[in-house]
Amino acid sequence: MMKKVFCAAVSIFLVLFSTGCSKKQEASAQGSDSLTLALRAGTYSEVIKKCIPGFEEKYGIKCNVLELGEDALHSLISDDSVNENGKYDLCMVDGSWMAEYISKDVLADLGKLGYELDDDVITATKSICYSNGSLYLAPYYGNVTVLLYNKLMIKEAGYKPEDIRSLDDILKICKFQKKRHNLGFLYRGDTPNNIVVDFLPILCSYGGWVVDENNNPTINNAKFRAALQMYKGLIETGRAVKKEDLIAAVANKAATMGVGWPGWYTPTRNSSMDYLAISGRAFGFSIPYNANIYGVWTIGIPKNSGKKESAAKLLSYLMEPELQKETVPWGGVPCRYSSLNDPVVLAKFPQYEVICKALEGGVYRPVMQEWSQFYTILGKEMKRILDDEISVDEGVTVAQEKLEELMSGKEK
Repeated sequence: MMKKVFCAAVSIFLVLFSTGCSKKQEASAQGSDSLTLALRAGTYSEVIKKCIPGFEEKYGIKCNVLELGEDALHSLISDDSVNENGKYDLCMVDGSWMAEYISKDVLADLGKLGYELDDDVITATKSICYSNGSLYLAPYYGNVTVLLYNKLMIKEAGYKPEDIRSLDDILKICKFQKKRHNLGFLYRGDTPNNIVVDFLPILCSYGGWVVDENNNPTINNAKFRAALQMYKGLIETGRAVKKEDLIAAVANKAATMGVGWPGWYTPTRNSSMDYLAISGRAFGFSIPYNANIYGVWTIGIPKNSGKKESAAKLLSYLMEPELQKETVPWGGVPCRYSSLNDPVVLAKFPQYEVICKALEGGVYRPVMQEWSQFYTILGKEMKRILDDEISVDEGVTVAQEKLEELMSGKEK
């Protein structure tokens, strides 16, 4: 009798133990693990952080966020990719890093994790996300260059926003304010990257570019020279500043305008500062070119993450159309038609119609592994030109030679 009782007790214990293990396994399968996110600091990470509580509640997965500047984030993800077990489970990636990351096998194939981009995502923003037919990134934050301007200062110059149809119009407005002892055009002269990227819309407006279809440098030519002369004319009405000072100066009527990004500032109807898409025309009679440069921040999953399935849930959650629309009041700039064309969104944020048009016709920076070296060389030579240390002719000649050496693998 005692033996039967003992056996029954053991059986019950084993059933309870098995049930407990099963529940633990089920909880684990539902994602009770935690994820580490490496994000670009600023509005970009702030928007994602506001989305995280809903994801954590839905899936029971804790998210730890690491916020970094652009250069630090780039290096962090690249350096960690050589480790068998990665530290990061979801990351933000700038489009210009794609060639390097693909060559180093940094990113997981999202298609194999069950994720695909839908037709609501603006088509042009998707191009950087694929390599050899496989999807590695999802366009999350639709950063694209815009022209920041002070509303009152352009009105004083006799212009309305819709009247700013060319670079020549921008120059006339800035010269007007310079004569009134105000600052005209501000530009970021603090890093080679900023010098180059903020110049690219000017170059595109002349029909130029920094490389040809084979990534051969195209610096020493008439279009680049003309664009640089125009740029020198613009910045003679203002000066070089850092990002924060540019925003503050234009908002506070200390400066007229400058090239910026939607992620810096979210204007409303009552704001002193607003932005518009750069027209792509050098002069009013010129052919318009695509001149709005992409700074789209994408999201991806490191290939060496040990939690790719859970990370894929997070990526899918962050890309949901309705959730992305909810991020707009937080400063989000979705790459989705349903967000940027929504009547309710446009009633409060009318500039998102401009952003949608800019994203539809935007231009990605060159996709090359050498891009960071490329813009460093070009930016340094451009700074010497802009500081009047050397002439435009000498500067573009030297830059072309150095860049040809870089791209041929002969750089010293």
